[in-house]
Amino acid sequence: MNLWQAFKMAFKSIAMKKTRSFLTMLGIIIGVASVVIMVSVMQGKAKKSMEMFDKLGDNKITVQAFNYYDMDNETGQMLFDYCLSLGDLVLGITPDLEINETSTIQYGSKTVKTNDWENIDWSIPNQDPWATMLHLKLGSEQYGLCNNLNLAGGREISYLEVEKTLPVCVLGSGAKEQLFGFTDPVGETITINSNPFQVVGYYEPMNLEWSPDFDNVIVVPYTFNRTMNNNYSMDSYIVKGRDAKATVEVKTRIEAFLNGVMPLDENGNRQNGYAYVGSNDSYAQEQEKANLLESLSMAAIAGISLLVGGIGIMNIMLVTVTERTREIGIRKAIGAERTSIITQFLIEAAVICSIGGLMGISIGYVGTMIAGKLMSDVFEGIILMPEPFVAVGAFLFSVVLGIIFGMYPAIKASGLQPVEALRAD
Repeated sequence: MNLWQAFKMAFKSIAMKKTRSFLTMLGIIIGVASVVIMVSVMQGKAKKSMEMFDKLGDNKITVQAFNYYDMDNETGQMLFDYCLSLGDLVLGITPDLEINETSTIQYGSKTVKTNDWENIDWSIPNQDPWATMLHLKLGSEQYGLCNNLNLAGGREISYLEVEKTLPVCVLGSGAKEQLFGFTDPVGETITINSNPFQVVGYYEPMNLEWSPDFDNVIVVPYTFNRTMNNNYSMDSYIVKGRDAKATVEVKTRIEAFLNGVMPLDENGNRQNGYAYVGSNDSYAQEQEKANLLESLSMAAIAGISLLVGGIGIMNIMLVTVTERTREIGIRKAIGAERTSIITQFLIEAAVICSIGGLMGISIGYVGTMIAGKLMSDVFEGIILMPEPFVAVGAFLFSVVLGIIFGMYPAIKASGLQPVEALRAD
């Protein structure tokens, strides 16, 4: 028997018992559809989470260091000076300190407050104060570079303005919209706690829905720390590495520097303070690993239904062998080899699983699109569609499953003795 004849017989056998064949395929259909939908949703979630790191920029190192016994902020200044000494390894460094006390910002008749948690009307349902609340930040002339913020108009704070503590500021897109609407704010003057500050530039929106504070910033020179922030310890910095390789080296050097300034005890803890060094690149790699593990876990859960479907295939194929025992005996009596019997039943099992796999993929595509619509707030900006390799992989797995679970019935059929098989009713 050639392969073409084996396929014709397989399709004929399936067509003769449509209901039973469909019920046999059902486990495969559900399993393949589940794998396609679950893996596609997890991939969409992973893509959405990685968008955050793309917007925040790569090669960005966050450094925090605070010494409990350093009343003069010498540790923070030493850290800042050390980062500056790294030269070509870094593109920029900026303090990243927020003035936590409530500040009043005015422009014309408009008045808004930063960190104004006390006056929030919590009785209003579904409100998100964090999405609109302004944040007053202390930074250097490289604040935008280090935080991956692009200018939409004007310029950054200059080095001389920082050195001379000149009253200038740069607005995030959210702060610009609240104070100026669609008006160009460059050259205008706002007041911060009744002190005039000239707006020299404003940033493009980052649109990070999970972290809207990036757009709601007002950045002033960090040298205002003494007068506006009670000379609070400058313990938080953002360092921008030159490239991925330089970022790893800079991170290692800063960690070594902090270990020298704030030694670790025998348990690996700093008794005299707190220090932390982390990079966006390492966060992104950890997130990718977590997303991959989550996707594999979900695929494994969905794969259980495929295994159940495979057991159903084996069960039905054993029934088929029993029903066709006499046919097998006749074929063996006229000289059919064991390999041809095995091939026939394996092809029949593979065809059933292939049809079920294709139907499952179709349902999976429809289910993925429905999931994307139902979770549009989660996948905003992303069209949720299964990747081709997911569909192909699920289909091939279903075929292989059919062959594996069809092997035992096929071998059992090929091992029947012709005389005993011919005696079957």
